Amino acid sequence: MRLGVLDVGSNTVHLLVVDAHPGARPLPAHSHKAELRLAELLDADGSIGDRGIERLVTITHDAVRTAEDKGCEELLPFATSAIRDAANADTVLKRVRDETGVDLQVLSGPEEARLTFLAARRWYGWSSGKLLLLDIGGGSLEVAYGIDEEPDAAVSLPLGAGRLTAGWLPGDPPDAEDVRALRRHVRAEIARTVGEFARFGKPDHVVATSKTFKQLARLAGAPGSGEGLYVQRGLSRTSLEEWVPKLSVMTAEQRCALPGVSEGRSRQLLAGALVAEGAMDLFGVEELEVCPWALREGVILRRLDHLPAA
Repeated sequence: MRLGVLDVGSNTVHLLVVDAHPGARPLPAHSHKAELRLAELLDADGSIGDRGIERLVTITHDAVRTAEDKGCEELLPFATSAIRDAANADTVLKRVRDETGVDLQVLSGPEEARLTFLAARRWYGWSSGKLLLLDIGGGSLEVAYGIDEEPDAAVSLPLGAGRLTAGWLPGDPPDAEDVRALRRHVRAEIARTVGEFARFGKPDHVVATSKTFKQLARLAGAPGSGEGLYVQRGLSRTSLEEWVPKLSVMTAEQRCALPGVSEGRSRQLLAGALVAEGAMDLFGVEELEVCPWALREGVILRRLDHLPAA
């Protein structure tokens, strides 16, 4: 069957169309992204403003039309932290439902972590042993750990690159004291969760998903996207620690000129790097591998798991 997955995130709305059936890997047929940046469109009380809602409705409507044009039998629409944490989430969801017919399913933070973990487990297989997963989105950081398809521990922290940039790093380039304050905040938040994972022992394989980790790995010398999906891409803590000071004194325009850094993500790359550095340090990770599959693939795989046998 042909499935469409509509992912409403903090930075983008991403429609992924795949051909899929139980027991086989989903084959991408079409992909389209539209910038949204909900984390930057919040009012003072944490509500998504009218401009943000109208843009979300327009993008969602266009995505539905595209899914129909591509022959999707089913659309799996979901939203993550940007809407989950908005003060007016119910109002936003109703507007989208009334004006587009799309009933966005809001994933909880732990659910987001579990689905992303499922995707990583299926990608690397059972031979990868105990997996530690790190995922930095626009609104949150997800961490999951386990040896099965369902993780033994899964948490979501409000440490997304877009959220932190909007709230902590107003300057361009950012003020050194703001960077230091954000670093302290990030590490204090992560440190609260480390004990929950430490009791399970050392992971056999550490993997990361998300655009932030892909860009950081690219800066550290990993192959670009043009090299294909199956090329191994890694990131060492040593390389990351060398890049964080460099990123902290650059403007967004200067970061945009770096390999693999898109214009839309350049401003929030420093905040993402601080979260990645803090997570790798506090969880004792020296090296990690970037996983091509993430939350969208997890949503697809879970849906396929619940299809009746042919």
